[in-house]
Amino acid sequence: MAKPGEASARAFLALLLFLVLSPSTAFYLPGVAPRDFQKDDDLPVKVNKLSSTKTQLPYDYYFLEYCKPQAIMNSAENLGEVLHGDRIENSVYTFKMRRDESCKVACRMKISQEGVKNFKEKIDDEYRVNMILDNLPVAVPRQRRDGSQTPSYEHGFRVGYKGKDDQYFINNHLSFRVMYHKEELAEESRIVGFEVIPSSVKHEYGEWDEKNPKLITCNPTTKITPGSHTPQEVVADKYVVFSYDVTFTLSDIKWASRWDTYLLMNDDQIHWFSIINSLMIVLFLSGMIAMIMMRTLYKDIANYNQLDSQEEAQEETGWKLVHGDVFRPPVHSGLLCVYVGTGVQFFGMTLVTMIFALLGFLSPSNRGGLMTAMVLLWVFMGLFAGYASSRLYKMFKGTEWKKITLKTAFMFPGIVFVVFFVLNAIIWGEKSSGAVPFGTMFALVLLWFGISVPLVFVGSYLGFKKPAVEDPVKTNKIPRQIPEQAWYMQPSFSILIGGILPFGAVFIELFFILTSVWLNQFYYIFGFLFIVFIILLITCAEITIVLCYFQLCSEDYNWWWRAYLTAGSSALYLFAYAVFYFFTKLEITKFVSGILYFGYMLIVSYAFFVLTGTIGFYACLWFVRKIYASVKID
Repeated sequence: MAKPGEASARAFLALLLFLVLSPSTAFYLPGVAPRDFQKDDDLPVKVNKLSSTKTQLPYDYYFLEYCKPQAIMNSAENLGEVLHGDRIENSVYTFKMRRDESCKVACRMKISQEGVKNFKEKIDDEYRVNMILDNLPVAVPRQRRDGSQTPSYEHGFRVGYKGKDDQYFINNHLSFRVMYHKEELAEESRIVGFEVIPSSVKHEYGEWDEKNPKLITCNPTTKITPGSHTPQEVVADKYVVFSYDVTFTLSDIKWASRWDTYLLMNDDQIHWFSIINSLMIVLFLSGMIAMIMMRTLYKDIANYNQLDSQEEAQEETGWKLVHGDVFRPPVHSGLLCVYVGTGVQFFGMTLVTMIFALLGFLSPSNRGGLMTAMVLLWVFMGLFAGYASSRLYKMFKGTEWKKITLKTAFMFPGIVFVVFFVLNAIIWGEKSSGAVPFGTMFALVLLWFGISVPLVFVGSYLGFKKPAVEDPVKTNKIPRQIPEQAWYMQPSFSILIGGILPFGAVFIELFFILTSVWLNQFYYIFGFLFIVFIILLITCAEITIVLCYFQLCSEDYNWWWRAYLTAGSSALYLFAYAVFYFFTKLEITKFVSGILYFGYMLIVSYAFFVLTGTIGFYACLWFVRKIYASVKID
């Protein structure tokens, strides 16, 4: 009979397996509690940032001269929202639940010279306005390329458009459609969809009455259709009337499934192709590993253990000959310990984040949740970074553990923080809302110094207190001379070759991740991502073991750094792919936006280097310890 603990463990594993094996489903927890609305309840529409895939610089909604409420209030923001550039504020748009309205005037604005300049710039850069109703982002319906009837959406609506003769037109009339779900006998209903169709209308009116404005262009009984009126040109010191319609439609969509349309995947087949392609790489490498382990290594160990005389041993060649040097500490061993510790920290953060995302805790409705989770997990994983770096340092017979701990706590985060600070200064110079405020920057530094650094020290102390890991064989006092290596066994060549396969295992999924980050799409296929992450793990480990074996067979015992760099070199290919993606898929034209793109991709590539390098290093360490523990050494 299974114990209660075993039963719950099995249930958890079964759930995890189900989530992984059904990766194309948008499984998520809705993230916020459902809200029930009675008829005629107030529905305030909130406004978010203005965003553009051409510049990657978000702006506050009220950066443009739109209608403003009497008092602008920021909604509660989490750390992830601020880092993502979200600025959620109240607006003049308010609906009554299940009450249709036509030709409702929001306000009349006189656009200043500066306002016209800003509007024209934002129209040129294809900026989109993002709004939120009951935590659902506004979307513009569009026809699918494949011609299917399934609804497809664009996020947000365009500020305006450019016509002939360099004329600029503003989308000043918004036709909203709010979809709601209601049970038959219930009075309350829930919002399950929020759509908008923008249009440009040059409104005509008689004498303007602020309290009760009346328009000739439309009235409460008629609705405006796009293209049916003269468009509103953006002209300085002229009035623009902002108006809207709202229609409520009963929908079969349940509240729990209301995000499914936003997360709908068109590319399941490509993802499966990516995984099959990656699995082929893994099977190929696993075959090589099996051949090395079962045939070559087994034969080597049997032969080495049968050698009786010293003369026979001296005639032998291969990996056994370097047994007296294979565990000799490498040059810059302290730096290696620091990078391995950082890699463990990164691995822990990635794994836990993915499991949380897989279980649906980081749904897109929980805005900024993913970023917040990553930052906090990074901070708390400092404990494991300190432990891993000090354990390895003690194995190298090091004594200055405090120095290594300080480097582990400050090196990687310090480099990333400097790059991030410079990029943030550039964003701030552009007056973008994407610039992280001073208060948030201070909070990040506080998390780093107040929690992460002490945890790294605690981990280091615990790791250094434990007895050192004993090497399976003794190290000679005098280093053995390394014979001249063939061209294909040169460090630079084998390191660069080693990075190709791990990158090949992930590059298709990388395309979708880059698209979601830089082209303003939702990424929520963590089932696929988790499978790809496991494949990356196996590929990094296997390619490093194979190349490490070949290296030891050619009597080169300097494997420590080479193992780290072999898997880590996949980051070079990742950055090269990011360059290719920039020139082929993105329409970024501004110099500042280009700097931001390459700056952030540099941080991502550096993190990928640390993660993959550490995976390769530990795989190789396990392999080397295993094979040298299997042979008899006199």
